[in-house]
Amino acid sequence: MINPLIQQDIEHEWNPFLVLLAGKGALIIVKIVAATVRALILWDIYIHWPRLGLVIAYVFLLVYSGIVVWNLSLYRGARA
Repeated sequence: MINPLIQQDIEHEWNPFLVLLAGKGALIIVKIVAATVRALILWDIYIHWPRLGLVIAYVFLLVYSGIVVWNLSLYRGARA
């Protein structure tokens, strides 16, 4: 799915590593692969240090939840 804000040239990608993929379907594949790699790294940390793994997981959950809420607010603001 192409981000409608990028497609309509309302917004642009700020991540310099993803700017070439912004607005294209390949971006979602890159993000899925990156999320899988992060999950595997987190699992490895959890195996060796369970408490640290849980703390890191909760911190990332809070950060990503904040990013999702922020992006939704931008999307709603652009549609208004």
